[in-house]
Amino acid sequence: MKNLKIEIKWAIIFSVVALLWMLLEKIVGLHSTHIDKHQYLTNLFAIPAIVVMVLALKDKKKNFYEGRMNYKQGLFTGILLSVCIALLSPLTQWITSTVITPEYFPNVIAYSVETGYHKSLEEAQAYFNLKNYMMQGFFGALIMGIITTAIAMIFIRTKK
Repeated sequence: MKNLKIEIKWAIIFSVVALLWMLLEKIVGLHSTHIDKHQYLTNLFAIPAIVVMVLALKDKKKNFYEGRMNYKQGLFTGILLSVCIALLSPLTQWITSTVITPEYFPNVIAYSVETGYHKSLEEAQAYFNLKNYMMQGFFGALIMGIITTAIAMIFIRTKK
């Protein structure tokens, strides 16, 4: 557990950043008034997500590996960090959907049917729901975390 201290710390930081992003989306109306722009602007979360991942990897390099971390060590760290984030993602999704923005699912369901994105209310409800978003968040965190780490470690690793 001592070896995972940095990963757990950064997974919590990542989750807090994600919740703050959801709050920002709600405040600017991406879950209501401007829901038509949500599918595009929500992708901007990649910027703070990448920043947090890079900071976590640099923290591990500096404070665990004493400034010398090879690609394999960094990749392993990023995979562990991604697993920790993925394990927290159902909780962050629950907080988002029940506390921060409980109106999001009804709004996006109505919008997707109204615009023809989904053919029926049932089809939209099957896609836009807490269970589906929890699963997407879990697997998305794993996949995107590993991809981000694989690329970031090209630059962060200690070169010989």
